[in-house]
Formats: sequence, structure tokens, C-alpha cells
Amino acid sequence: MFDRFRALFKTSEEGVNSERSPVSLPEKSERILSIENLLGVTVVNPSYFYKALRHRSRLVDEDMIASDSYEQLEFLGDAVLDLIISEMLFELYPNENEGFMTKARSRLVKGTTLAKISKKLKLNEYLEIGDRAKQQGIDSSKSVLADVFEALVGAIYKDTGYEAARTFVNQVYATKIDIKEIAHKLDNYKSALLEFTQGKKLGTPLYRVIDESGPPHERIFTVEVLVEQDVMGIGSGTNKKRAEQKAAFEALNSYNALD
Repeated sequence: MFDRFRALFKTSEEGVNSERSPVSLPEKSERILSIENLLGVTVVNPSYFYKALRHRSRLVDEDMIASDSYEQLEFLGDAVLDLIISEMLFELYPNENEGFMTKARSRLVKGTTLAKISKKLKLNEYLEIGDRAKQQGIDSSKSVLADVFEALVGAIYKDTGYEAARTFVNQVYATKIDIKEIAHKLDNYKSALLEFTQGKKLGTPLYRVIDESGPPHERIFTVEVLVEQDVMGIGSGTNKKRAEQKAAFEALNSYNALD
């Protein structure tokens, strides 16, 4: 399966390479040279990287079209990143089953992981944001930072091909995060709590919202989880699902059921 996907990527790379015309490309600006140094890549066509680091709020200021923001490259980078991480896990865990690798990949490409990498790379300092949106915290948004990382993977792939993107991702994941810790991390505490209570014949945990606070756009939910009518954990979060996960974590901790 990997060979088939990589063949498709190779075909795309050949098309990109055949379209390149170094004579028509602009000279590298200080910004591009800085990006090369930051990412450890060679930039052939700077336009991909300008797009990858441009938030859609900037388009109005510069009178640009929708495709001039990072969103298209994010779409592409998401697919390229999935393949790279799949290959990485295939090589790291030759004896693990498909279920483990699917969950591990999900953790390694989830928004919080990518946002963490972006912060360590300081990509927020390179992000172009529209003047009217600069006070909205866009450059610190986890979802935006995750999107920008995917867009950069897409930019590298379009610019210099799959192997360059793969080298970049492998290097970043090896130096910015702990791959094995994340791959083995338990992050679905609700599922783990349900499995624990069923194994102990304690019945199904019940989650109940006990408080809501904050303005409408920054709501904080507090949830308690009951097992056999006893409150075993309480958690808060910006949505009910996160609050429930935190409550389940506390419950597992109270049962000494966490590894």
C-alpha cells in the first residue's frame, strides 16, 4: 500500500519539478532565508512558503484570493503527513497490530501535538495575520498553529518533493516531541473508565454538568462523574467532552487505575 501511495506522490513530484523555472523565481528575501534556517530546508519557490504562513485574515488587506492563504496547502500537507507518520510507525513498530498503529498515528497528528511542534518551532512569529485580526489571539490558537504546520509540510512537498517533506517531518518529530511517549499515551480516559468499571462490575459511569461559567465565546464547563452514585471525579474544560475526559481521569486516579 505504501508503494502505491508513494508512487502517486512521486508522479506529482515529477510534475512539480517539470514545471519549475528557476529563472522566473524571485530572489530569496531575508524572510525566506530565515525560514530555510528555521526549518532546515532549501526553498526553491518561495511562494509556497508565503502561502503556508499566511492566515486568511490577511487576504483582505492584500486584496488576494482565497487560495493565497495556507488552507489549500494545509489540505495537502494533512495527507502527506499522514503517510509520513504511517511509514514512521511501520518502521518503529514492526510487530504491533493495525489497531495500535492507527491510534498512535491519530495521537501523533492530532491538533494538540502539531500545535506543540509549531510553538517549539516558533511558527507563530512567522505567521502573517490581517491588521484587523491581530488582537484576536490567532497567532496563539492551537488549531491555527496545527494548520500552519500541516501547510508547511504541504509547501515542502510541493516545492522539493516527498523525500524532503519526509526528512523534515522525521527530524522535527525526533527533536521536538517524544514519539514513543505519545504513541503509547492513554488519552481516552472515558473509555478506560468504562472498561475499568465494567471489569469490576461497578456499572456505567454517569457524567453530569454541575457548572457553566465565563462569557459565551469562552465557556467553561465543570463535570462530575458518578460511579454507583458516588462522585469519583470532577473536571473542567472549554467544552463538555474535555471536562468529561478530565473527570474520568480523576476517577481513574482515585481508583489507582492509571499506569
